[in-house]
Amino acid sequence: MSEIDLLLQQYERLVGMPWSQPLSGAEKVWFVVYEPAQERRMRLRLQEFQIVTEKAGHTWKFVDLTDAFANWFTGHRYRDTLFKRPELMSEASLSEFAAVATNEIRIALNAPDVGEQTVVAVGGVGSLFGIVYASEVLGPLMKSVSGRLVVFFPGRCENKTYRLLDARDGWNYLAIPITAETQG
Repeated sequence: MSEIDLLLQQYERLVGMPWSQPLSGAEKVWFVVYEPAQERRMRLRLQEFQIVTEKAGHTWKFVDLTDAFANWFTGHRYRDTLFKRPELMSEASLSEFAAVATNEIRIALNAPDVGEQTVVAVGGVGSLFGIVYASEVLGPLMKSVSGRLVVFFPGRCENKTYRLLDARDGWNYLAIPITAETQG
């Protein structure tokens, strides 16, 4: 069985279990963790995760962060200068981008059709690498999670420490990892 088949199987098991609602936002976050080399294969199979979610009686909303930085950067007032001299990109600008990416997910989490039985899935997280930490984008969202926030995460999870593309990221230990090795 492929890594993605195993992840889908583990996800199906978890999404099919009864959801406890009196959890903190951080406890409602699931990370589907896979080898970075599997990113393209995972993207091709995201619809299967949606099908499994809906089969379990939940709704699905997907947010793709792949183009978030490019979309933000094209509107940046100093973009021409920063294209020529990217080292001038300030921490304040990158924090501004993190807030924009966070807001993109927050809009999905707060949409009128999203409730306690909704999975808001986030893909394209690898595109944040080298720009901002995933935890900077996802951390501020915890109070907005009513159903489940599922993050498709190319990297590793070791002792509740998540490593995006194998670099330390520092995500909250309360998130539930879904890995090909997860045993139920």
